Amino acid sequence: MSTRSRWFEQHMSQLALGPSLVLITIGVYGFIAFTTVLSFTGSKMLPKLSSFVGFLQYERLWANPRWLVAVENFFVFSILYVALTTVLGLGLAILLDQRVRAEGFLRSIYLYPMSISFIVTGVAWQWLMSPELGLERALRTWGWEGFRFNWIKDERMAIYCVVIAGVWQASGFVMALFLAALRGINAEIISAARIDGAGGLQIHRHVIIPALRPALLTAFVVQAHLAIKSYDLVIALTRGGPGYATELPSTFMYGFTFSRNEMALGSASAVVMLCTLAAIVIPYLVSELKHEPRH
Repeated sequence: MSTRSRWFEQHMSQLALGPSLVLITIGVYGFIAFTTVLSFTGSKMLPKLSSFVGFLQYERLWANPRWLVAVENFFVFSILYVALTTVLGLGLAILLDQRVRAEGFLRSIYLYPMSISFIVTGVAWQWLMSPELGLERALRTWGWEGFRFNWIKDERMAIYCVVIAGVWQASGFVMALFLAALRGINAEIISAARIDGAGGLQIHRHVIIPALRPALLTAFVVQAHLAIKSYDLVIALTRGGPGYATELPSTFMYGFTFSRNEMALGSASAVVMLCTLAAIVIPYLVSELKHEPRH
């Protein structure tokens, strides 16, 4: 075998992955760098890299009341979204782990929302929560004249409509993570705990739930990532309204970049979102690498 043939054989995997790596580098990391550079310019409708303004766009961003509302909404949405999906997903996983009847059917029902897009979820819940079309109209038609459910039109309550829709869609995914982790726990440990006299609640509290730490961490990172980049659900459900009561950083970024011709300001908001995501993902990756066994 010639030297050239041996070289191609040894580096075949790198050559096969090369084009993909180049495209990812340009299409992902290249545009991240480009967006970061834009955030330090005075670009409006079109990029203008020569108009360097330093941190002016970040000062404008944090002085913008709409951005402050978006940040406040993000904390409300992300905390409730992550907490509720985790609790519901864990509860459903523990329920299914009891080998209940029709487990496959129930699991399919719980996972079904994840098979549809956030746009479809938003539209469906918009109909359900609409006072003219949904739950309020149905119950009043059935005779409950005093029933009111107009959260979607209430500036103070509209963000919770987004939480409800998001939790409904994502809880099944978290359930699947926890159920897979539960099925991976060594049954001998649970049997030993029962022999020692531990009850069902004690076993779940002191044995099972601590063993779910990797799945819990994964669920947190994935759900936090979805919360940061939530856009289509909000647009389909409330369009950021009423007013901008359900504005999130993602909708702020899109609106100011493409609707208000504030490309540099939108880029600054995107960089802040990226830094928030990095602050969540990087510690997770570091933790996983530390616990990865070395060969």
